[in-house]
This record gives sequence, structure tokens and C-alpha cells, in this order.
Amino acid sequence: MRKIVCDLHAELVRNHLVAWTAGNVSGRIPGEDLFVIKPSGVSYDELTPEAMVVCDLDGNLVEGEHAPSSDTAAHAYVYRHMPQVGGVVHTHSTYASAWAARDEAIPCVLTAMADEFGGEIPVGPFALIGDDSIGQGIVATLKGHRSPAVLMRNHGVFTIGATPRAAVKAAVMCEDVARTVHISRQLGEPLPIARADVDRLYDRYQNVYGQRSPR
Repeated sequence: MRKIVCDLHAELVRNHLVAWTAGNVSGRIPGEDLFVIKPSGVSYDELTPEAMVVCDLDGNLVEGEHAPSSDTAAHAYVYRHMPQVGGVVHTHSTYASAWAARDEAIPCVLTAMADEFGGEIPVGPFALIGDDSIGQGIVATLKGHRSPAVLMRNHGVFTIGATPRAAVKAAVMCEDVARTVHISRQLGEPLPIARADVDRLYDRYQNVYGQRSPR
């Protein structure tokens, strides 16, 4: 899991989702009440599997030579309260964070949004870094919502997934649709997709699209 989480940080850089040392990926260790997360303030080009830190689900450092990310308490809260989540990602990606700064959900006006998010990308409440307030906002917003992404007001993006890679994919797709919907609004008011069509698109993408193992 250290190697998986380390390698996935490179995807944040490659997809232009982070600047300097901001942002992080974490991954739950299967079968354990532990997760791996990026160390605080360490440059992306200096990250190695050995540099990753291991924390318990209360956010306490269990193993590692560095202090864990400043967002560790938020990740830990998500893992404690959403047992189906195996990975959490945080970015300040430009377009999605711009929507967060306006306290506005990204409306579902693209089939790609229906596929990946099952509707709009919601906005979570404003919360300060340092304790689990951000985690509380993430969980309260995403529980009962199909979206794996939330825009935390005045802050940025948090995404969840069954695996760390799935959470990274959600972060990449969140920024992609945030940019496209923003551009659409410069041309006029984008057209919403009917709820029934969103449901059909979401079901197809989640259950039919791609390579499936034979039953």
C-alpha cells in the first residue's frame, strides 16, 4: 500500500491537480484499522514508498519517520465512518476549487458526469483544517449521495473510492468536468440532463461499461 499510494501521487502531478506540496492521497490497508498517507510538506519529487506514513483510524502516527499530512484527521474520519471507502484524495485543482469558492455545486449537464458521479458534484460546508471537521463535512455530504467527489466550500476537492486509484480517478474526472461546465457557462446556460437519463447513464457506466469478468 505504501508503493500504491506513493505512485498515485504522481498521477496528481501528471494531471495538473496539485501545486507545490498541496494535496494528498491515502489508502486503507485491507484487513487492518490502518491507512497510508503522504507525509506533510514533502515535495512530490521526493516521495518514496518508504516516506509514506501509516496511521490508525484516529489519525495517530503508527509507522513512519515523518509527520503525516495536515489532512490526516479528515481522512481518518472518512475511514471510520465509511467502511466501504478504501481510498481518499484531496486536491486544490483549479476549476473545481473555483466552484468551491463560489459555494456552488457543479450541475449534471454532461453525460460524463452522469456516468462517473450519478448527478451533480455537491458542495460541503466550510471547515478549518486541524481536526476532523473537514471529515465530518465530507461524510455528511456524501452519505446517501452517488457522487464520489465533494467540493468543500472555500477549500477544494475531496474524493473517495473503493481503492486509492478509484479516488484518484474521481479527482481527475472532477477537475475535467468542472473545467468543461465552466467553459459552457461562458457560452450560455448549460442544459441539464433529465434525472431518468442520468440514472440510466450511471447504471450503464457502473455496471456494463469496460471489460467485465465472465460470470
